[in-house]
Amino acid sequence: MLKKFLIALGGFAVVALTLGAVKVAQIKKASGVSHVPPPSAVTTLEARSVDWHSYLKAIGTLAPVQGATLSADADGIIARIVADSGAAVKAGDLLVELDASVETAQLSAAQARAELAGINLDRAKELWARQAMAKSDYDGAEAAAKQTVADVNALQAQIAKKQVRAPFDGRVGIRLVNEGQFVARGRALLPLQKLDPIYVNFSIPQRQLSALSVGQKVDVVVDAFENHPYPATISAINSEVDPSTRNISVQAKLANPAERLRAGMFARVEVELPQADSLVAVPATAIAYASYGNSVFIVEKMKGPDGAEYLGVRQQFVKLGAARGDLIVVTEGVKVGEQVVTAGVFKLRNGVPVQVNNIVQPTSSSTPKPANT
Repeated sequence: MLKKFLIALGGFAVVALTLGAVKVAQIKKASGVSHVPPPSAVTTLEARSVDWHSYLKAIGTLAPVQGATLSADADGIIARIVADSGAAVKAGDLLVELDASVETAQLSAAQARAELAGINLDRAKELWARQAMAKSDYDGAEAAAKQTVADVNALQAQIAKKQVRAPFDGRVGIRLVNEGQFVARGRALLPLQKLDPIYVNFSIPQRQLSALSVGQKVDVVVDAFENHPYPATISAINSEVDPSTRNISVQAKLANPAERLRAGMFARVEVELPQADSLVAVPATAIAYASYGNSVFIVEKMKGPDGAEYLGVRQQFVKLGAARGDLIVVTEGVKVGEQVVTAGVFKLRNGVPVQVNNIVQPTSSSTPKPANT
């Protein structure tokens, strides 16, 4: 029994040694073969020079071209509110009317006195023409007529003070009083704002003053309409610098026909500076971001270990600048005209062979307009 077991064990050992020898031979044979990975498919784009204007960024506040909180010019009870909250009004429109019944009655009496004084003056003129009355009596009749006319005008002015009218075209805000309420002179009644056009007020450091001029273009963005920049034009630059901050105030005007923008809104302002800079730009998809440094891959002719020439990539570390749309500025590391990989950078490493396929290219515009998805 032991003899059979030893024979079987010996046979197993022979088989194992044979298989091991065969495997070692295969490994030695395989180690002498050079394995070259297939070229990676990439898209490329030529790094190009772009002329971009620099922007000066600031924080601003929207303000109406004309705006006021209308107040009562006389004491009284509010008889009628003609313009409701949010209504659009024209200059001269009646907004709020205070009770003027007493003044109206006094006006009727004054007009009657003025009419009588006018009749007496006409009679006095006829008598004076015939030298049938004294000059003092004629002067008294003339003065009485003027006095009654002045009384009528004074009462008409008093009644007009109890009619609050719009001083300019605009939109009424939320009213602050109600009908039947007694208000004292100077009491705020309702706000009125002219919203088209509208101003944006912002400040810039004094060192940037030379780059600004009246008529310069400005882009305004508000949080309520984040994706809709409003074009504006600088309309005024303050004549003095704030001595505490060394900033100077600037005002720009922008159209607001739909009145979507409201006074008091926070705004981000970008002022386009007149001088353009010549920069090297590549698509943002070409950048391989890493903690140890950002890089791009440049496609060029290379030579392998056997001296054969092939199309490969060279990893180039870069310094990045401003980005606009799909493009990003490379301030250092890339020259104009170099072929930069724009898609497939995640699978590349320095020196690997590539195959360029530019049938489908990623977008590369500084002002992209993506489709509404």
